[in-house]
Amino acid sequence: MSLKYFAQLRFPAVRPLVVLAMAASTFAGAAHADNSTVSHTKYPYASLRAEAVTEVAHDTVRITLAAEVRDSEQAQVAATLSRTVESVMRDLKGTEGVKVKSGNFQVWPMNDRDGRISDWRGRAEVILESKDFEAASKLAAQVGDRMPVANLAFSVAPEVRARHEEALLQEAATAFRKRAQALAQAFGYESYSIREVTLGGAGAAYQPEGRRMMAMAADSAAGIPLEGGTERISLAVDGTIFLHSKE
Repeated sequence: MSLKYFAQLRFPAVRPLVVLAMAASTFAGAAHADNSTVSHTKYPYASLRAEAVTEVAHDTVRITLAAEVRDSEQAQVAATLSRTVESVMRDLKGTEGVKVKSGNFQVWPMNDRDGRISDWRGRAEVILESKDFEAASKLAAQVGDRMPVANLAFSVAPEVRARHEEALLQEAATAFRKRAQALAQAFGYESYSIREVTLGGAGAAYQPEGRRMMAMAADSAAGIPLEGGTERISLAVDGTIFLHSKE
């Protein structure tokens, strides 16, 4: 299930879903093992995996504005780009809640069929980053005649991601302990102890139609309602447990 919101609206994240997956379990000295196998290890052991997953609404937008210039003189290309960046930065800075910074600045030669430099091209970027989608969209539209939108990216703020990962760790750890105890009892063992544990996580972003929105941004002076998607954040607990019989 995905979550979406428009402009400044904020929707709560979906309640975390715990997904349990049992890896291929390896038993040494289990029910069918002979005495020679048991002698190599004091306790049989098994590998388990528990994973907690949640989908979180994007709360940050990153808008890349870009200008491209072509001229016969390298210095002219660089100067034109510099003036454009300076004017755009001057117009954009000062808006509360929107971070503005310069991005890539490149000038490169173009060669003709004989390998000689025919002219020069350049590209400069200015980047807007904000949790206020509407404000960022309007700012981008204000300078669209000089630096149109080249790219849109949505994400979850690092502090929000960290908070969700802490909660997912508790979910996954609880699920791991329950599955470990259930496995031990299913095979006739009294209890278990943890041999080793490793943590892992992943996040996959789901974004809207960026190209369509960039084209709309170029044609709209008032800005457009930016639509963020959701991001799937997961945390996995992989571990190996020893299985204990009654002493």
